[in-house]
Amino acid sequence: MKTQYCSLLFLLKDDQILLAMKKRGFGSNRYNGVGGKIEPGESEEQALIRECQEEIGVTPTRFKKVAENDFINDTGNDPWRMFVHVYIATEWEGEPVETEEMAPEWFKLPEIPYDNMWVDDIHWVPQILAGKKIKGHFTFDDNEQLLTHKVETVESFND
Repeated sequence: MKTQYCSLLFLLKDDQILLAMKKRGFGSNRYNGVGGKIEPGESEEQALIRECQEEIGVTPTRFKKVAENDFINDTGNDPWRMFVHVYIATEWEGEPVETEEMAPEWFKLPEIPYDNMWVDDIHWVPQILAGKKIKGHFTFDDNEQLLTHKVETVESFND
């Protein structure tokens, strides 16, 4: 099974969250935070800064880790695992802009478009927005349907 380690970042200001519509590749036509693969020799924090700069033209300057999510598809002929380090940023340099990959958009927190996001997001995004730190485990089938999910609150990510 191929394992990919990734970072994911949500920008927050006042009562709004920045989500970006993925325009191509894995996860296209869904809203999500910004992020992607952690390159060899890169820390998760370096990856989230680089990805944010590449995808929406913003450099996060103040951020905190809020989740570690393990996404697995071990069905079918092409199993995969994606381990994602999730952060929230409250300060950054620059204004979000659309790129070839992402179209950013601000949403009021009560109006997050969960029906146009990954199916698992409803199970953990509200918890991180409520200030919790979580570890999630999610399994999917080949049709990107959620088979199982477990989300637990943690005090830290040091274990």
